[in-house]
Amino acid sequence: MAELSLSRSKRIINATFVKGKALGLNPLSVVVLDTGGHVKAFERQDGASPGRFAVAQAKAYGVVMLGMPGSAQMARAESQPYFIVTANAALDGKMIPVPGGVLIQNERGQTLGALGVTGDSSDNDLIAAVAGIEATGLVAKG
Repeated sequence: MAELSLSRSKRIINATFVKGKALGLNPLSVVVLDTGGHVKAFERQDGASPGRFAVAQAKAYGVVMLGMPGSAQMARAESQPYFIVTANAALDGKMIPVPGGVLIQNERGQTLGALGVTGDSSDNDLIAAVAGIEATGLVAKG
């Protein structure tokens, strides 16, 4: 199984911050999870609320556990709310089904983990997340 290194995880976070700064976004909090949902790396920009870790982690956790990006989860919540409600219950309430949670894949389509970004609007969080992943030569499924 392919693995996401700590070094690459940190580069993803840094590239996400660069994109956020270029767009003038609010301070971001970014977490990288491995395929088991465990934290690989996390950073919170100066000025970001401390509670943002939990939000970033929940965005990424639902993504990696369901194999479904946050934007797809949100669409599913709108069309089949019972699915997301029961999935969240099965995951002990540890998911937030909105954009900003992105699958990290290699060029062969293997999932390496997930990225969770929070701090601005969910749509802007997603833009920064995709840029961060793609800047390291990986594929973002957001």
